[in-house]
Amino acid sequence: MRIDKYLSNTGIGSRKEVKEYIKNGLVLVNDKTVLKPTQQVDENNDIIKFKNKEIIFKKYIYLMMNKPQNVISATKDYNKTVIDLLEERYQNKEIFPAGRLDKDTEGLVLLTNDGKLAHNILSPKRKVEKKYYAKVDKKLEEADIEEFKKGIFLDKEQYMTLPGKLEIISDYECYVYIMEGKYHQVKRMLKHCGKEVLYLKRLSIGELVLDENLELGEYRELNENEIKILEKYNK
Repeated sequence: MRIDKYLSNTGIGSRKEVKEYIKNGLVLVNDKTVLKPTQQVDENNDIIKFKNKEIIFKKYIYLMMNKPQNVISATKDYNKTVIDLLEERYQNKEIFPAGRLDKDTEGLVLLTNDGKLAHNILSPKRKVEKKYYAKVDKKLEEADIEEFKKGIFLDKEQYMTLPGKLEIISDYECYVYIMEGKYHQVKRMLKHCGKEVLYLKRLSIGELVLDENLELGEYRELNENEIKILEKYNK
């Protein structure tokens, strides 16, 4: 791997910034100063240092984002995407959203370049539960809870959803728990119960919980404990 790619992938800076660091003699490979950004390195055996601090290569990147409304959960679109919100150092790393949120839905989006993990989280066979907070236009009833327990038939796909869970917080607020991600699924399940969703936010994916300190549009890398939570889905 080229040394400039190695360093940019570890989050040290963009490729342009990394080239400046190399030009200024700040990068060492096996205690020798790197002279060219094209120098090849072995990420498994070489010792790479930046400002005399060893840099460990990260094969996979995991970002937690609090997605705002009017942003698309895609890598490319005519509208603003979650990728457009990322700093330059995360661009061009094949990062993508693991699952989609509707344009007008807020909340947790996991962004990664780990395709296997994304597949496992999204697969209904894995039964990874997603939790949502919803506000609706009509009073929620006990009968709605029973409808979710049975699963709800989606006409467009001719598909019966897996049993879900509806937890009523107040007359017009609830938590919704589902293990799939069909198009507008939460909204359609609630509409089946006679309710229109006025506001929707995803709070968690499995045991990965949205950091309440993240403002809308903000993101951060997962910490060590959160990465361990995700590792169980890669088994």
